[in-house]
Amino acid sequence: MGKALQTVSGHDSRPLPAWLLELDRLEYRAALKLQHRAVAARARGLLEQDLVIVLEHPPVFTLGRRAGLDNLTVDREFLAKRGIEVVHAERGGDITFHGPGQLVAYPIVRLEKLRLGVADYVTALEKAMVLTATVWDIEAAGNPEARGVWVDGRKLGSIGISVRRGVSFHGLALNVDNDLTPFSWINPCGIRGCRMTSLAQEAGCPVDMGRARKILVENLARVLGLEPEPVSPDRVEDLLDRPIPESEGQPA
Repeated sequence: MGKALQTVSGHDSRPLPAWLLELDRLEYRAALKLQHRAVAARARGLLEQDLVIVLEHPPVFTLGRRAGLDNLTVDREFLAKRGIEVVHAERGGDITFHGPGQLVAYPIVRLEKLRLGVADYVTALEKAMVLTATVWDIEAAGNPEARGVWVDGRKLGSIGISVRRGVSFHGLALNVDNDLTPFSWINPCGIRGCRMTSLAQEAGCPVDMGRARKILVENLARVLGLEPEPVSPDRVEDLLDRPIPESEGQPA
């Protein structure tokens, strides 16, 4: 993975080493807690490399830091009967839905190391999804006026991030082969009349999640200039829990 492939990241050296944590399905609150721990560890230098977390969530609606319930078009009782929570988070953006069949990536990255500002980093996340869609001959594109990835006015992928002490977290959600019905219960991303789509819907055939994961990870690595190494959940726990020596503590 050489310099020619680093199409968005601002650093022009060899790819930066990073950890890749692939999980199956994880409750949103548990994933948020994991992100908070990883961000704190990365900011303090305990986590010496960036960490990319890839997973799916059980059904959940999430609200961005400035969002209220204005764009939820059903009542909470309706959701409660279906066992679906509404969770506030500190990411940007408004309301969105996560569920099985949607691929979620949470890069825990030091933007300074990538030499990226926030806007360029969001563009990189969009590009990773656009490149992934091309594998299924889908022409998707980002939109600087409504961030995310779109196909002829239909939204394929969403982005919402937060930055704490120079470390970005939260990330992207790419609709792979998921039930889009719950999006009809909201104004997705606060946009009235927003139509959602998926790779499977656009391709007109089922899309294998394992293949989509592999391709998206490759494209994230490509646009961010990372060289991800798979890491187990136990190893991540060890990395996040280890004490910081007095002589250390400067962010890597």
